[in-house]
Amino acid sequence: MTAVASSIAELTEVRARRPQAIAEAAAARRRRPLLGADGRLLLVAADHPGRGALGVREEPAAMSSRSDLLRRLRVALSRPGVDGVLGTADVLEDLLLLGALDDKVVIGSMNRGGLQGAVFELDDRFTAYDPATIESMGFSGGKMLARIDPDDPATVATLHACGAAVTDLAARGLLAMIEPFVCHRSGGRVTNDLTPEAVVRSLAVCQSLGATSAYTWLKVPVVDDMARVMDATTLPTLLLGGDPVGDPQDTYATWSDALALPSVRGLVVGRALLYPADDDVAAAVDLAAGLVRGARR
Repeated sequence: MTAVASSIAELTEVRARRPQAIAEAAAARRRRPLLGADGRLLLVAADHPGRGALGVREEPAAMSSRSDLLRRLRVALSRPGVDGVLGTADVLEDLLLLGALDDKVVIGSMNRGGLQGAVFELDDRFTAYDPATIESMGFSGGKMLARIDPDDPATVATLHACGAAVTDLAARGLLAMIEPFVCHRSGGRVTNDLTPEAVVRSLAVCQSLGATSAYTWLKVPVVDDMARVMDATTLPTLLLGGDPVGDPQDTYATWSDALALPSVRGLVVGRALLYPADDDVAAAVDLAAGLVRGARR
């Protein structure tokens, strides 16, 4: 597909004068199967801004520059071994117009209503992609965040919406990617419980959502005792890269160990690859691709 916008600076002009160019670019995009011959996936996540999560490490507004984010995404998507991207419509449509999504797996992010730090954070309504639009755009599936707080009544509405989305995506033959967490609110802040026991419980609940699990994949954080955690499911699983904290080499080592587990198929990583500590996006992506492609099976 030829790019509709030849530069990031042209995107607003195209959007203002030819909004139909987005649908045209989606129809013209070269598509690929979800999995290649090796059965592995490395996806770059870029849906964080959609719920107001702009921070990376000590920089609270690191992801606020859209031109910088798009530049980083284009670098990441150009590297060998990167299969695709996960994002909200605004980001994915910019990438479409720039011609960056040919031969890529594209996953639409669905529930962005639970804004970071809001009193309604766990009332995570589906304010972004819906299954019909994901299908019409020719994307591979949809991703949803399913946070479970036993003390917050908003949890059940979010789980209900996730279940409906799983069913609708499956009816269209599209992947449903669920990102499950048990979480708690303390001092007004929602924090995820990353103990193995809590992650196992979140998997048990979320893999049962929907009228079928035939097209359901899980997106799971890397925690202690991953062998026990992954024994809780037979669903294909991608590891969540998470926030880039601590020594990157320690992070890569934990990814490498978890990638060798039988049900783990790859990685979904956002900020750790797009905003690495040394700011070398290409090098960080290449390292992650090497881990995914070199994992023992």
